[in-house]
Amino acid sequence: MRYEYHDPASGGQLLMTTDELDFARYFFRERNKLFNALVWNRGEAQSLTIDELRFEIPANAFFALNVSHSFRLERSEDAVIWQFNREFYCIVTHDAEVSCSGLLFYGWREGEPIFLDEKDIRSFGLLVEVFKEEFQNRDNIQGEMLRVLLKRLIIKLTRLVKTQAHADVLSVNELDTVRQFNMLVENHYKRLHQVQEYANLMFKSPKTLSNLFAKYSEKTPLQIISDRIFLESKRLLLYTDKPAGEIGYELGFGEAAHFSRFFKKMAGESPSEFKRSLEAGKKGQQ
Repeated sequence: MRYEYHDPASGGQLLMTTDELDFARYFFRERNKLFNALVWNRGEAQSLTIDELRFEIPANAFFALNVSHSFRLERSEDAVIWQFNREFYCIVTHDAEVSCSGLLFYGWREGEPIFLDEKDIRSFGLLVEVFKEEFQNRDNIQGEMLRVLLKRLIIKLTRLVKTQAHADVLSVNELDTVRQFNMLVENHYKRLHQVQEYANLMFKSPKTLSNLFAKYSEKTPLQIISDRIFLESKRLLLYTDKPAGEIGYELGFGEAAHFSRFFKKMAGESPSEFKRSLEAGKKGQQ
């Protein structure tokens, strides 16, 4: 079932989907719908495909996905999925930790689930029922009540993340630095390709960032930047008819040859070979 709140004045939207077959969200096809998402798998373990990478989502675990992620579930009927845009809920200046650009969406490691214990499962189950009830209340304070419930959901998950996120390794300030770096990459990856450029924006040294990510993640800062550029290049090749040179220029490469070398290093094949492989795969499915 699909529940939806839409505020025509602000453009704010909150969606909650439960017990739905064949749920899928494709970022590139719906770029006008920039939603953060929270996915709760209430059934047995299943696969969650994020930007064509498969992850295992254990039973009764959450995943947090930011606005740039496409995703689909193996059994979406077992999941509860919340989606919201920044017009509905985004507290940036004074409450960054639990905002739409907070720790859940830009500080938590990609592909890592948020685990629940029995007490958490009961608590989140009750919260789902309160959400359902509030979606039925059509009055002038419905939006505010739904925002309160969403913030409660985000706070509860943020607390769990902080207990699971190498709390013995990273300080609160270090976790916020990770979040800030990931957010800057999301906003500037088409223009800024070097760690030094992000370090300058953050008033830190590249070595400081490298040392921090060595403690926190298997990826270096440069890999995070490269992965984001590569993901967008695959989407543009997959969903548009733009030639590789134009895509490279859009992604900040001054020359087509530079983009082609970057793509081949990441994919093991050139952009044209990648596109031919996609087209051959599509024909094989027909």
